[in-house]
Amino acid sequence: MNDSTKDNEGAPAKVSWWRRLTGGLKRTSSALGTAISDLVTKGPLDSAKLDEIEDALIRADLGVTLAQRVTKAISQGRYSQSITADELKAVVATEVTKILEPVAKPLTIGAARPFVILVVGVNGSGKTTTIGKLASTFVAEGRKVVLAAGDTFRAAAIDQLKIWGARAGSRVVASKPGADSAGLAFDALNAARADGADVLIVDTAGRLQNRTELMGELEKMVRVIKKLDASAPHAVLLVLDATVGQNALSQVEAFGKSAGVTGLVMTKLDGTARGGILVAIAEKFALPTHFIGVGEGVDDLAPFAAVDFGKAIAGIE
Repeated sequence: MNDSTKDNEGAPAKVSWWRRLTGGLKRTSSALGTAISDLVTKGPLDSAKLDEIEDALIRADLGVTLAQRVTKAISQGRYSQSITADELKAVVATEVTKILEPVAKPLTIGAARPFVILVVGVNGSGKTTTIGKLASTFVAEGRKVVLAAGDTFRAAAIDQLKIWGARAGSRVVASKPGADSAGLAFDALNAARADGADVLIVDTAGRLQNRTELMGELEKMVRVIKKLDASAPHAVLLVLDATVGQNALSQVEAFGKSAGVTGLVMTKLDGTARGGILVAIAEKFALPTHFIGVGEGVDDLAPFAAVDFGKAIAGIE
């Protein structure tokens, strides 16, 4: 497939999502591929070799369970004596896909109007950018979207959300920096109702999972939203930065307790060799993974597909 073709007017054609995905995961797949190639050329597939392969997979943040599944698969049947690098990559891709398929679920906008999405995560995870991309996607689907600038701690976050709102053609409900975030969420839900919006996406302040007072404010936002609509928020998305590796596990646990996380968005997979952490998270928490991001552009966030991710992380093109 040639992704460098030009359209009828001579402009470069958009790069396919598959190429963006494999390109974004290149650092992860290259690190894993190098380790695999080094190992399979070192003689017979004995117990010591299997241990080395297992260690290489764990170092790639793929998790102990996945590593054990792979080594079990290659120690049995036709791989019991020897295996090539390509064969091992295929086994990795298959086992990754098996773990990820149960959690690869689209974000479904339910019947509630407005459908309230609360977006949480630590500072720098890409929350506000993710909200902008989601708003653009929903508007393109014909939905009316209102955004709430609930990260009242940072003036830059408010300004950034206003820019994304203008791009998407969505109203942004905002207040002055330092305003009460729970009160802002309350006002935004009322405004979204008055506007007849289909979706309300609420940004929140980036907070570290070990700051109990900040997590308490997040819990307050949830309580205030429920005063207007007991069923809301209808989705709580945790945005995770892939570059943090194992720390993402503690983030999922902490935000799950304080905000009732219903699904995940993994960003910045293009900036790390630790993309395998998504596999470890899926194995431990089994939370739906709705979207993954491999860049800053609107087209660089896409619904999560387990088979594609498995192949890309194993370096199969």
